[in-house]
Amino acid sequence: MELPASFIDYTRALLGDEEYDKLAVAIQQEPPVSIRLNNGKLKIENGKCRIVPQAGCITDFQLSAFNFEFNQVPWSSEGFYLDERLTFTFDPLFHAGCYYVQEASSMFVEQVLRQYVTGPVKMLDLCAAPGGKSTHARSVLPEGSLLVANEVIRNRSQILAENLTKWGHPDVVVTNNDPADFAALPSFFDVILTDVPCSGEGMFRKDPVAVEEWSPENVEICWQRQRRIIGDIWDTLKPGGILIYSTCTFNTKEDEENARWIQQEYGAEPLTVQVQENWNITGDLLPDNCEGSKSSIPVYHFFPHKTKGEGFFLAAFRKPETGDEIPVVSFSKEKTSKKKDKKGGAASSPVSKEQLNIAKSWLNDENSDKYILSAEGTSIRAFSKHYADELMAMKQCLKIVSAGVEIGEVKGKDLIPDHALAMCSSLLCREAFATEEISYKQAITYLRKEAITLPVTAPRGYVLLTYRHIPLGFVKNIGNRANNLYPQEWRIRSGYLPENIRILAESTVD
Repeated sequence: MELPASFIDYTRALLGDEEYDKLAVAIQQEPPVSIRLNNGKLKIENGKCRIVPQAGCITDFQLSAFNFEFNQVPWSSEGFYLDERLTFTFDPLFHAGCYYVQEASSMFVEQVLRQYVTGPVKMLDLCAAPGGKSTHARSVLPEGSLLVANEVIRNRSQILAENLTKWGHPDVVVTNNDPADFAALPSFFDVILTDVPCSGEGMFRKDPVAVEEWSPENVEICWQRQRRIIGDIWDTLKPGGILIYSTCTFNTKEDEENARWIQQEYGAEPLTVQVQENWNITGDLLPDNCEGSKSSIPVYHFFPHKTKGEGFFLAAFRKPETGDEIPVVSFSKEKTSKKKDKKGGAASSPVSKEQLNIAKSWLNDENSDKYILSAEGTSIRAFSKHYADELMAMKQCLKIVSAGVEIGEVKGKDLIPDHALAMCSSLLCREAFATEEISYKQAITYLRKEAITLPVTAPRGYVLLTYRHIPLGFVKNIGNRANNLYPQEWRIRSGYLPENIRILAESTVD
């Protein structure tokens, strides 16, 4: 890989010859592979290298990809390095939302949330696609919290929604908005994560395109864009709230200088994150008198020659409580109106009370009373009662891609269970459906959205398929075959199986 000359000159001056030479060697090496387990679906028990399905547990199984005791990402409770890259596309547990493939350094966001968020909050992940930090935050946030994950690019917001649906937590809203749109929600969020678009220096060894697109001019564009983004969303953070600012780049223009600007421009209080010395995290690289600042502030740099991961930068702040705060947004219902038919009357919903009752019977008794079931066109969704007013406020000014969990869709007289329900283990009532455990090859057939054949003993109707006793999705068994209800746009498009398949759990590919 040939690095841009301007990058070499700048970074060598920043780090010094010895440190830069080590970094240059690391950038030429293969990047480590890391994943993060979904603690809502899988558990590690007794510190052993075994994973147990949480819900409906019947068996446990041995990990094939790593040793639990020696391969954990030090700053993440559920993050692990893999000995080698898995065949992720052909691993049913990946599609079932049991783990997420995430770069290890970026898992450091967990430390801020664990150290500074102690009770239920409303959190915004502003630049969230494809969903690594959103799924991570959702796992770490205290129960009772609401996560809003936003992506400005429309097709990427669909990918974000897919990954969060597979992750399976019900208290999530996905939006497709420009940061400026959130100005309509003053003092709304307790925590905002801004993993801002950057020049991508920290991803050079993973992404050759990042090397090709890098230039000093792009760095200039990036740091200015980053400040505009912070300016756009600052008022939507509550007084006393937490702002997390992060990039995947090395240069101080996008990192330290912007962190100090946030401190000076908004009076933000820099927050210290407790770290271990052996994590080899690098602090502030700017002289104390840079940008008019009298002293350095706590910031956290990950360099691939020092930490096992890619380049990453993070700084955290608390918004001051000045006494002149912008009023909190009121949750008015005045702007909402019922849809009308062509004659001007209220449009009748295609969803009947009977179908709503059926949908409710598909939710487990433990959590069903905490969620409101509502009809949106032909779909039935479940959303937290506690955050119903907040959702209404967001609908008045934001483009909502998804909110809560889609339970099912009405087609004619049928209510068809939605794939999102299968993914949400905290809401799904397994006893409401016949269940069939399927083999690896059947699972791949299902994930390709091909018809599968169930045993003759399988009952007719909607059946929940499980792989290693973890829900994979629904089919409608009509006897001679089962109609596949897996989402068409999520299917595995490859028609072949690789010769050497490595998946998370030890398995003979039967």
